[in-house]
Amino acid sequence: MKQNKIFIYGKHAVAEALMRRPASVRKIHLASSMDDRDLRELIKRSGVQTEKLDDRKATSQAEGNASHQGVIALISLSGLVMPFEKFLESFEPTANTSLVFLSEVQDPHNVGAIIRSAAAFGASAVFFAEHNQASITGAVIKASAGTAFTLPLVLVPGTQQALSALKKKGVLIYGLAGEGGNVLWDQEFTQPTLFVLGNEAHGIAPAAKTLCDTMLSIPISGKAESLNVAAAGAVALYEWSTQHPDALQ
Repeated sequence: MKQNKIFIYGKHAVAEALMRRPASVRKIHLASSMDDRDLRELIKRSGVQTEKLDDRKATSQAEGNASHQGVIALISLSGLVMPFEKFLESFEPTANTSLVFLSEVQDPHNVGAIIRSAAAFGASAVFFAEHNQASITGAVIKASAGTAFTLPLVLVPGTQQALSALKKKGVLIYGLAGEGGNVLWDQEFTQPTLFVLGNEAHGIAPAAKTLCDTMLSIPISGKAESLNVAAAGAVALYEWSTQHPDALQ
């Protein structure tokens, strides 16, 4: 995650950025045909610099020729991604705290979907390993449906140091793996909780796995070999939320 700025695209993503993390928005490229009056008014009130959207550049700014709906914003990652040390300074977990740690998840769409589930089910933050991990990009923001601007995204420089620091704060660490010896439904989440989600092919990295207090599995039908990491994360977070309905308020 060495880039300092990214482009996000689409009306919803840009609106969420302006409403929730306006300091992260550096410039907005706007097509004359963009007819969303509410968004135009929001952009005007924000005071963010705008310029006409250049269709020749839009292809490279919106990854994979994704639909930009006539609006692309330049985002400073320093206004979106928080260093772990800064997060830890004010972090006071309670029984209603859940966290998500991504251990070398590679697919941007999985990353975005996990962020969306974390926001939906009341998680307090999503952590990213600094190395061997999909970066925060426009594709991630789009897959998150803009929820990436609604909760802390925390960059972790060292997995073992970060997880050890969270343990000292009273956080119980659960790894999700098909071979996990404990069934998700049988757990009582009575302490601050962190779910570790691993790489799509290789699972949780050894540096993170050694610090997991409990390995959890999700029972599934024999009709499927496994769950996608984003789906597994959603199931785990939903199960946690059923025991912590106050976190959904």
